[in-house]
Amino acid sequence: MEIRQLNYFIKAAELLHFTDAAAASFVTQSTLSQQIKQLEGELGTLLFDRIGKQVRLTEAGHVFLIHAQKIILDIKKSKQALFEYANMLNGELKIGVTYSFSSLLLPALTPFSEKYPGITIHVESGAALELENKLRVADLDIVLAFHEQTEGDGLEMQHLFSSRVMMVVSKNNPLAKLPKISLKEIGKTDLILQSNGYSSRDVLNEIFKKNRISPTIKIEINDVHSLLSMVEAGNWVTIINEKAISTWDGLVAVPISGKELYRQASILWQQGVYRKRSAVLFMEELMKVV
Repeated sequence: MEIRQLNYFIKAAELLHFTDAAAASFVTQSTLSQQIKQLEGELGTLLFDRIGKQVRLTEAGHVFLIHAQKIILDIKKSKQALFEYANMLNGELKIGVTYSFSSLLLPALTPFSEKYPGITIHVESGAALELENKLRVADLDIVLAFHEQTEGDGLEMQHLFSSRVMMVVSKNNPLAKLPKISLKEIGKTDLILQSNGYSSRDVLNEIFKKNRISPTIKIEINDVHSLLSMVEAGNWVTIINEKAISTWDGLVAVPISGKELYRQASILWQQGVYRKRSAVLFMEELMKVV
């Protein structure tokens, strides 16, 4: 069994077309077909059902695909570990960050880059679920997010901070003078919130539902910077974790009365795998500024 055979098999399983898989693998169709046939011979079972030019995975093919992908992923991580060992602080670091974390990440980027100029940093913003899925397949090295860990989710958590969920308004908004506000009162205001499907919004939906409140949501937006800019410039009201406005001088966070709600911010790693030295060093730098 050879690595190239596994790569050919995985590509054919993704595209379900030998000709397309061969083109994507930069080999001839006959070469790809021959290598997969040799792989099937070694395994003693068919991995594909051939139907003319189309192919589909057999039941054994579906089982083997899971293991083949893991083998290729482990090889990729092994190469990365050896590269880092040989080159020490060179290479690239891929960081995933949810929209609520973007502003918190910025103060650590410049000092880290100045301290380790050989490391190229790639920052990708997105929804927590999307980023976590990319972390599981090593498309990202670390993710910063609010995360509720569940058994078997394949991720390890490192505590970063806890942040209260609060009402946020412009300092010029009359509501900014309140010592606190109830959820019922918030429900009567014109709200601008993150879009449905984002973890912070999902939490809010559950809170409103539990308290039988139908909020007046005028605008939904998934970019937190744009959302906070609108709140700062007008009389909009939003609900967000207080850490998200740590760099916004024109915004005020007002506590919500009743049981205080906290979100747990974490650094997420893929479970049980080698941790890039650059990722560990960046987390140390981030902890200094958070």
